[in-house]
This record gives sequence, structure tokens and C-alpha cells, in this order.
Amino acid sequence: MKIRLANKNDLESIEQIYEDARQFMRSTGNFTQWGNGYPSEEIIHNDIEQKVLYVIEDEAIQAVFTLILGEDPTYLVIDGKWLNDEPYATLHRIASRGTQKGLFKLIIDFSWSIRPNLRIDTHQDNTPMRHLIEKNGFVYCGIIIVGDGTPRLAYQKVDGLSYA
Repeated sequence: MKIRLANKNDLESIEQIYEDARQFMRSTGNFTQWGNGYPSEEIIHNDIEQKVLYVIEDEAIQAVFTLILGEDPTYLVIDGKWLNDEPYATLHRIASRGTQKGLFKLIIDFSWSIRPNLRIDTHQDNTPMRHLIEKNGFVYCGIIIVGDGTPRLAYQKVDGLSYA
């Protein structure tokens, strides 16, 4: 498996992976997260241009994720408390084809190697993602509000503190 920055040639595969993820969320009881075709083609293009969108591939693209270094405006206000105020990276829009295990851990390990202070959030109804987040050493910190005005469970992973 190889992790690399996404490019415009990857767009069709990325859009299909996000569609597969939306269907998976619905099948596991998460009916509201990523509604209305989120993330949009515009968001995907912007992530590619900003060089924050990554893909995991072998013969084909298996997963996609956004890794943003630096302050995330969505995380400035939290009903709770972050573990620290040190520089961090944020993971967003993680999705896979769902055919291979271990991709989430690969994403976390890759991201940790770049910035060993990570933040992530997910919808309360996204039970599979909550399980993966906690299994991979993130600590629940509180509730944030995302751009569409809905709440998300916010987590952080730092050296020496984890659920795992």
C-alpha cells in the first residue's frame, strides 16, 4: 500500500469511494452525516489544490483522507476541552472502499509521522468510525459544531494519552 497526494486524475475514484462511504453510513444507522452529496466535487478539487487530500492505493485507490496541518477553525470552540494547545493536524473526510482492513490505522500512522498531535471528529451516529477512533488511541474531548451547524464528537491523540 502506498500513500500519496491525490491529483485530478483520481477524481472519479475518489467520488466513488465517498459515495460508497455514504451508503455504508446509511446501512449502519447514520442517516444524516454526509448528506446532500458531501463532500462535493468543489471540496474535493479544493483539497487537491491545497495539497491536503491523500489516497491509499495498491493497484487501485482504496481509501481517501484529508490531512490539514495547523489550526482548524471548526475546532476553535469546543464544549469540552482539548488535551493541549500545541500545533496539531486534523483528519477529515476519511473514507475507503470497505474491502480492506487496517486502512484507518495506516492513515493514523502516516499522519502521526507528520504531526504527532492529531484531532478528528465524527457524527454521534457513526458508530464504526467512533470505534476506529477510540481503538487507535484518540481521547474524547467534547462537542464541536461543524459548518452546517450540526454537532460532532471531537477527539485528540497525543503522546502518552489514549483509550487503547
